[in-house]
Amino acid sequence: QVQLVESGGGLVQPGGSLRLSCAASGNIFSVNEMAWYRQAPGQQRESVAGISSGARTTYADSVKGRFTISRDNGKNTVYLQMNNLKPEDTAVYYCHAVVAGPPYNYNKDYWGKGTLVTVSS
Repeated sequence: QVQLVESGGGLVQPGGSLRLSCAASGNIFSVNEMAWYRQAPGQQRESVAGISSGARTTYADSVKGRFTISRDNGKNTVYLQMNNLKPEDTAVYYCHAVVAGPPYNYNKDYWGKGTLVTVSS
């Protein structure tokens, strides 16, 4: 089994910054695509940013230029640096990873439990 544990959420004023982390642990052969999603109250979950095992990145238009996704393959950890935060960034942020594990090295999707980011003055 694989677990994803997020950290780094909290309350921040508009214009401020936060850094989210998500560490994958358990029976892992390799961690492939990693990504961050978010879900605001009353809205559907949406993709924020993704990063491949080769560090190719993608971003939602709403966060381009403000958020940066990165990863440490040695630690099976993905980060989301969020700058110039806006009230509309308020949401629960979820980590997602595609992980290959035993016994057959098949890829499987995993989700973290989420961390709340609140942007408010």
